[in-house]
Amino acid sequence: MKRILLFVVTNLAVIVVLGIAASLLGVNRFLTAEGLNLGMLLGFAALIGFGGAFISLLISKPVAKWSTKAQVINQSTDPTHRWIVGTVERFSQKAGINMPEVAIYEGEPNAFATGAFKNSALVAVSTGLLHSMSRDEVEAVIGHEVAHVANGDMVTMTLIQGVMNTFVVFISRVVGYFVDRVILKNDRGVGIGYYVTTIVMDIVLGVLAAIVVAWFSRQREYRADAGAAQLMGRKQPMINALARLGGLDPGELPKTVANMGISSRPSGMMALLSSHPPIEDRIRALQEAK
Repeated sequence: MKRILLFVVTNLAVIVVLGIAASLLGVNRFLTAEGLNLGMLLGFAALIGFGGAFISLLISKPVAKWSTKAQVINQSTDPTHRWIVGTVERFSQKAGINMPEVAIYEGEPNAFATGAFKNSALVAVSTGLLHSMSRDEVEAVIGHEVAHVANGDMVTMTLIQGVMNTFVVFISRVVGYFVDRVILKNDRGVGIGYYVTTIVMDIVLGVLAAIVVAWFSRQREYRADAGAAQLMGRKQPMINALARLGGLDPGELPKTVANMGISSRPSGMMALLSSHPPIEDRIRALQEAK
């Protein structure tokens, strides 16, 4: 319940901030007496689309820590913690990035990486992952998450999400204006046709945009799997880790870091919206890699 409440409050805060910014910049006045100001509309769409994506990115690390109750262990003297931190440090040096914060959280087998910048990221693993995998397999999962950071996946996905958001906001309002003025022949301000059409188009285009973003996310998972194999110098531990994950419930991650988790369970039509490919496809890709 706390995670859902946090997600709702965060999104409301983002909407308020963007609304104030749009008013201050004047880009929310794209509906004029003379018609639709496409330049203003594009500015408004870009502000809403990229603004929301980048605000979410900038607060991703503190939100992830708070929502998972993750405990940072970089300075811990616990032997298991030292091994995890040492593994992250070794892989980070090999990948050419600064040492991330390392954390552990209570939960089912999973792990994630997040953060606005590759040189100030967070890598977290769950207690369930540590209890259900061998050390080689855990190291492979950690390598996967470090590869996400080194590849700049958090920023890449934010940019893709921003482009898709901008597209949705811009097109839905153009279509709404067309329906209101051309089809419904409304010539007195903005009518109900504009608002209804805009809402419908936001939903339809939003789903299509989510499918595109999810496709990019799935490609990113294959690269992170390959990155883990490269960091370890062999691919079998990552294959074993994926096979192990295939028989486990990965648990639910907060919305803010779900795309960066190690695993999910796509099925049926929902696979189009899944951020992760099926485990068997990921294993096959690694096995076939040279």
